[in-house]
Amino acid sequence: MAVKIRLARHGAKKRPYYRVVVADGRMPRDGRHIEEVGRYNPLTTPKTITLDLEKIDEWIAKGAQPSSAVSHLIDIVRAGDEPAPEKKVKLSKKAAAKAAAAEAESAE
Repeated sequence: MAVKIRLARHGAKKRPYYRVVVADGRMPRDGRHIEEVGRYNPLTTPKTITLDLEKIDEWIAKGAQPSSAVSHLIDIVRAGDEPAPEKKVKLSKKAAAKAAAAEAESAE
């Protein structure tokens, strides 16, 4: 039996919320799992990552394989770093011109 540590998607449409689960590799993504070992919410600022590293280490010692996304989350939690900051929103040309005009008026 190939056991994997992976993300299971929950939440509403276009509002994802993930649970980090230990599951048989043959089960569907959101199907039956063996154990829940963490949660990940990408919509909060900063992103919320809650993992039980002791349970994850136990499962890895038993031979469970973490997915690439889960291994990245584990690295973030172990390093104690905050996730990368969100990219700045780039203004459109019209919005930039409007902001520049408003700034020029306020300078006068």
